Amino acid sequence: MTEIVTECSQAAKRAEKTPCLPNKESWKRDFKKNWVMYLIFIPCAIYLIVFHYVPMIGVVMSFQEVNATAQMFGDKWVGFDNFVRMFTTSANGNFLLALRNTFIMAFMNITIGFLFPIVLALLVSEVKNKYVKRTVQTVTYMPYFISAVIICSLVREFVDTDGAVTALLKAFGYQGGSLLENEKPPVFWLVYLFTDIWQNAGYASIVFVAAIANVDKDLYEAAAMDGANRLRRAWSITLPSILPIVVMMFTIKVGTMLGIGFDKVILLYNPGVYDTADCLYSYTYRMTTGEGGYADFGLSAASGLFQSVVSVVLLFISNMLSRMVAKTSLF
Repeated sequence: MTEIVTECSQAAKRAEKTPCLPNKESWKRDFKKNWVMYLIFIPCAIYLIVFHYVPMIGVVMSFQEVNATAQMFGDKWVGFDNFVRMFTTSANGNFLLALRNTFIMAFMNITIGFLFPIVLALLVSEVKNKYVKRTVQTVTYMPYFISAVIICSLVREFVDTDGAVTALLKAFGYQGGSLLENEKPPVFWLVYLFTDIWQNAGYASIVFVAAIANVDKDLYEAAAMDGANRLRRAWSITLPSILPIVVMMFTIKVGTMLGIGFDKVILLYNPGVYDTADCLYSYTYRMTTGEGGYADFGLSAASGLFQSVVSVVLLFISNMLSRMVAKTSLF
């Protein structure tokens, strides 16, 4: 009897260590039950494979001297020469300058641009009249659905020499022309920052508004009975309650910080402000198209690979820090 019990306990331990893998029958049952979801996933899978995973084969161009008339795998292998040229040459643009501008604009976007949707969500959540609340949400959400071309065209009109924003600044002593032609470093960065906030803050606040709506209302009532005002309730109840969501969104923001600015930078900048406006995406674009010189596909691929590697590293670092600080993470 003792031997039987021992064997049973050992078998149970082995079963615990052995993962329970789904068999064909379970897959069939799941497919029959959720066949609509599988059908919906097929176009998504095709899109990811065709437009994301297949193009990754171009990573080999980072290590080749690419000839536009030759096939990809027929080009000369040069190892890390493209990366060395990228950090040392200034032909067709300065990579280090673009890297500096990218980090500065990304830092401004992560600090001011990330905090603004949180503040907007807190303010919207305090509005009690549902019609006013819906109006505010609609007005702040709408710019997100407007084309970047239209957004940047409007910004150009506002900050042009005779634009409304420029005229307002002149009333306070500004003596320059169009803000987009001002070569001083902070000007273009601030124009880009406020343009990005105007377009994306309302939509980005949706996640935070939803998180605030799920906070226990009894906590607010108890705090109000203890004499806490709205600001105190927001600081002591709302923000700690939505902290996991804030950390998760911040982690994503840090992981994508190098992807900042391609469409708006391309539409807003001009050769006169390259030194302050050029970012990694616009630099890669110019290396690909040969704007201002000749196309250098090897340099363009090296720049793209650099961005990808650094972005992944930043994502893992921010995820690790969020796990240490807030006890929550993406993975």
